[in-house]
Amino acid sequence: MNSEVLSVREIKKEDINSLVEYWFTAKARFLLGMGVDITKMPKREEFSAMLEAQLKQSYTEKQSYCTIWLVNGKAIGHCNVNRIVFGEEASMHLHTWNSGFRQKGFGVDFVKMSLSYFFDNLKLKKVYSEPYALNPGPNKTLEKVGFAFVKKYTTIPGVINFEQEVNRWELSYEEYRKLN
Repeated sequence: MNSEVLSVREIKKEDINSLVEYWFTAKARFLLGMGVDITKMPKREEFSAMLEAQLKQSYTEKQSYCTIWLVNGKAIGHCNVNRIVFGEEASMHLHTWNSGFRQKGFGVDFVKMSLSYFFDNLKLKKVYSEPYALNPGPNKTLEKVGFAFVKKYTTIPGVINFEQEVNRWELSYEEYRKLN
């Protein structure tokens, strides 16, 4: 029986350094596997400033919103949304910082817990996610959570990405309510 206690909370100022370290100490191969073009990464200071600004914004103003994933009270990853249209939709991303916690099945529970923050606080009708098609982790997790596969297509999914094939997954508020 698994004795790990999983929890999720909104990002706090003290989480910023860990989140920044995840991105800026990651090996190039790992980032490539997520579809990241390392030449498009912002400077560390810009990334930190963006996260700090997020903390000061109301839900209606947020351009990005982040939850922190914890195992036994220790932060091990995050889930965030961007491209937020308050009251409508947002694009979700999921990241486990510590490789020792990957492929343990925690992602499904963490995503479900994070969704309550996104749907409730941002009053969303839909959350979508477009992970790199060649990155099996998030694709498997989204399917297990209950997201519907919409399509596979080629795009540049974000400002730090290269052109790639992505899988679009969507979850409506109505479907989310059925999960709980």
